[in-house]
Amino acid sequence: MREKPKLIGPNKGEVFEIEPDKNLLGRNLELSLENKEKFDMNNVVAIDVMGSIGSGKTTLLEETVKLLREKYSIFVLGGDITTTIDVDRIARHNVPTIQINTGRGCHLDANLIQNAISKIDLSKIDILFIENVGNLICPAGFPLGTSKRVVVVSVTEGPYMVKKHPFIFGETQVVVINKLDLAEVMEVDPHSLKEDVHKINPDAKVVFTSAKHGEGVQEFIEHLGL
Repeated sequence: MREKPKLIGPNKGEVFEIEPDKNLLGRNLELSLENKEKFDMNNVVAIDVMGSIGSGKTTLLEETVKLLREKYSIFVLGGDITTTIDVDRIARHNVPTIQINTGRGCHLDANLIQNAISKIDLSKIDILFIENVGNLICPAGFPLGTSKRVVVVSVTEGPYMVKKHPFIFGETQVVVINKLDLAEVMEVDPHSLKEDVHKINPDAKVVFTSAKHGEGVQEFIEHLGL
């Protein structure tokens, strides 16, 4: 009989080097509530789009803004460590953008968003999309003040992506399972991924997309209530 692997977790106090300080999390929450108040005052629908690098966040946003730009005034904030690659792609569709570079930071936080929106006339915006840094771990604990949080995963990330990153799905309103056209090749069952999502968050809306081909994007928009 194969021996079951031993599971070793950290003892109390052993992970202080990588756990955010409680004061930091508390301050981020305060700033996120301030951001939300500003969004609400200006009737801005703010949406935090999270997901790993290569999951298809930018492609999904490109296809989304193409369908919505004639109906709504849209602005996109892009989070990245050093580049402007993603917002450059969005900007090609005549949508205004601001790039937020985090340096070594693995996520956006409410303070960065507050600084960015201070440079925007929110009264002239209907929808603010925020593309977070490509990561399924760090962004989970840092709400930005948005009314909705979206997580994008792709079948190319394997069959255990949801199970291995449960925390980010807990307070997410919409989950996008992307690159559906590659599911058979990758031998990943997207419906199994959907089941994994609902085991963590029964209320999450799940949509299947092949964003590169525009498939499922309209359904995604409907799940956002737009």
